Amino acid sequence: MSAAFRKAAKSGQRPHRERAQPASRKKLGLLEKKKDYRLRADDYHKKQNALRALQKKALDKNPDEFYFKMIRAELQDGVHVIKQPKDEVTPEQVKLMRTQDIKYVEMKRVAEAKKIERLKSELHLLGAEGKKPNKHVFFFDTHKEVQEFDIATHLDTVPELVDRVYNRPTIATLQKETLKGATDPAHLKKLSQQRKNQYDLLKQRIEREKAMFVVAQKIQTRKDLLDKTHKVKVKRETTNGPAIYKFKFQRKR
Repeated sequence: MSAAFRKAAKSGQRPHRERAQPASRKKLGLLEKKKDYRLRADDYHKKQNALRALQKKALDKNPDEFYFKMIRAELQDGVHVIKQPKDEVTPEQVKLMRTQDIKYVEMKRVAEAKKIERLKSELHLLGAEGKKPNKHVFFFDTHKEVQEFDIATHLDTVPELVDRVYNRPTIATLQKETLKGATDPAHLKKLSQQRKNQYDLLKQRIEREKAMFVVAQKIQTRKDLLDKTHKVKVKRETTNGPAIYKFKFQRKR
């Protein structure tokens, strides 16, 4: 006899026994206990409260309110899925647009290249920063000649013009002809600033021409990728160059 039965017998109460499930109802599953009923009731009330909250939200909603997702979404297996827009252009049209883009970029690049050549012809890269300095080597037979060497005397010019790499007249030329050009220091400084601005402009145009060349290469690569040919990426795309692909060779009929 269990402790519960002994305690109930001493107090004179009728012992409580768990009701046995009839054999005819075993096919319906185990008999529900009291605590199982409580869990099921709590779950039922929770769902009812959620339904009432949704009903209230639907009643408070403006019937004229419209969202684009109402027409852009569809229900698939109980889940809302955004409809994917269909391609409105054919692959041939995409190739044609890529070709037009390449032609436009190439046209702008050629225009920049012509402007660069025009600037170079005007400036001749005189005293440009980053330009490799010119070297003038003098040869002597003895060490004494090296010590007594005077570059101004050897070049037959005045010492003030020795450092100039261009427009360096000789003494005879200076005696025969008058000095042409600007001689005022303020004017010379202004001309130097203008020349510096021209070199800066030349540098910007060279960088722009290089950037357009890279853009044209990337557009051409994207155009080539439209083909159905099997390809393998060899090198990924960078800011200074397009991605490199290796295409499978196909014999053309």
